Amino acid sequence: MAAIASLQAIHLKFGRRGSIRCGIAEPSGEPAPVGQKTRYNDGLAERVFMGLFARKMDKFGGSKKKNEIKEKGVWDYDYESFVEVSKRVMQGRSRSQQQEVVREVLLSMLPPGAPEQFRKLFPPTKWAAEFNAALTVPFFHWLVGPSQVIEVEVNGVKQRSGVRIKKCRYLENSGCVGMCVNMCKIPTQDFFTNEFGLPLTMNPNFDDMSCEMIYGQVPPSFEDDPATKQPCLADICSIANPSSPICPKLQA
Repeated sequence: MAAIASLQAIHLKFGRRGSIRCGIAEPSGEPAPVGQKTRYNDGLAERVFMGLFARKMDKFGGSKKKNEIKEKGVWDYDYESFVEVSKRVMQGRSRSQQQEVVREVLLSMLPPGAPEQFRKLFPPTKWAAEFNAALTVPFFHWLVGPSQVIEVEVNGVKQRSGVRIKKCRYLENSGCVGMCVNMCKIPTQDFFTNEFGLPLTMNPNFDDMSCEMIYGQVPPSFEDDPATKQPCLADICSIANPSSPICPKLQA
């Protein structure tokens, strides 16, 4: 999810003292097959980050469950409630409004001047792209599920700045193409490319729920992006419109 952009900066400091650990609770140690929901073991640190983002996003999500949220600490949230807040934010907003909400939340999570500092530390070089790809794998397992660094080609140069997410936890739990594109893919790409100055392209695969992140690659325009032409995942999305050739949330 777009949370990667702000947590990337947060973890540059946090990672010096310790690391975030969580694991898949499946016997195989791998994500469950498509059609089955993967079980995770989330620790206190993961729940805190989920809660931090959920509380920030909730002010945009209407009045539903407002009293309940006020009574909970950030550590009381689980991944399902984190996704539920995202769904409430999505409702009643156009795609551009959804993306702007995520941008505002990301900026609010960062200390003043963080984007400028990121640009100084990580100018758009092969090294910066590879470093951020390597950082994504261990620090964001809890957010997107297991992933691995892969070799990709950027502007004719082969480099290890790609990340393959085996089965995206956010897409798996939301089941919504529109949430994937409007509240994860597009805002994360835009945040890295425009705020941090490090191009990023994300290519979700809606057939097997995997995703490929390519640091250093300029993302395509919304109109030219294949992900924006996808129909609803009618079998798993509670608000799907099976008769529409493109997810309605990608058209508004």
